[in-house]
Amino acid sequence: MEKIRRASHAGSWYTDKPKQLEEELDGWLRAAGLSKSSDARGVIAPHAGYSYSGRAAAYAFGNIDPTNISRVFLLGPSHHYYTPKCALSTATVYKTPIGDLPIDLEVIEELKATGKFELMDLRVDEAEHSMEMHLPYLAKIFEGHPVKVVPILVGALNAENEAMYGRLLAKYVDDPKNFFSVSSDFCHWGSRFNYTHYEKKHGAIHKSIEVLDKMGMDIIETGDPDAFKEYLLEYDNTICGRHPISVFLHMVRNCSTKIKIKFLRYEQSSQCKTMRDSSVSYASAAAKVEA
Repeated sequence: MEKIRRASHAGSWYTDKPKQLEEELDGWLRAAGLSKSSDARGVIAPHAGYSYSGRAAAYAFGNIDPTNISRVFLLGPSHHYYTPKCALSTATVYKTPIGDLPIDLEVIEELKATGKFELMDLRVDEAEHSMEMHLPYLAKIFEGHPVKVVPILVGALNAENEAMYGRLLAKYVDDPKNFFSVSSDFCHWGSRFNYTHYEKKHGAIHKSIEVLDKMGMDIIETGDPDAFKEYLLEYDNTICGRHPISVFLHMVRNCSTKIKIKFLRYEQSSQCKTMRDSSVSYASAAAKVEA
């Protein structure tokens, strides 16, 4: 029986008008000017409203060559629902204004059978935006190519569980038909986010934020989940997809394929100059097979 997850953030976080959405995505992908790479096995991309992060996200999704990929694993953080585990979708199809993405029920069953996952009901699924914001880009890129998705809501995992899920999912990285879409924004800065880390030696506040974010991005590029964990403990940078990123780093560490993560774009929603300001950072990366 079909169980539909509606595009619940269409019409607010991004347009629900198919033609306009197609044109926006096309424009951003063209502007990024990337050539599709059959070596791309994953991306890290933001999940804010498209008016904020749509442009930056194109630098991740523009790397995807859909030709040989038949399955996309979505790893997104949970913003509203608390779980110390990872949760699987109970939907059978994810809707977008520009085409629907069927869920790979076979892989969902496989993951369920491990006993390590919980299930999220449709209400939780539709309230969460972190994976939905990747769907229109995926629907666009995979237009004309049959693809299924495996949505995994990544809860507030401890370090041990990040490693456990990374080991459990690593085998899927070794299948070149699989792709991984990891959802995260970077620093949420300002008193409204309860985070105002500022090192004056770097100059303006937005410069200090950039130094902090880029330190984290450099560590992610090394592929070392332990170093990333230490960085988060030291600076507490408000990277909302820290858990999905950590799980992905453990997957990369535990798979047999040599994968290299590289950031291709960094933006801030605005440039903070005073302690009254606030901003969110967006960073896009591609994870490619190293020859």
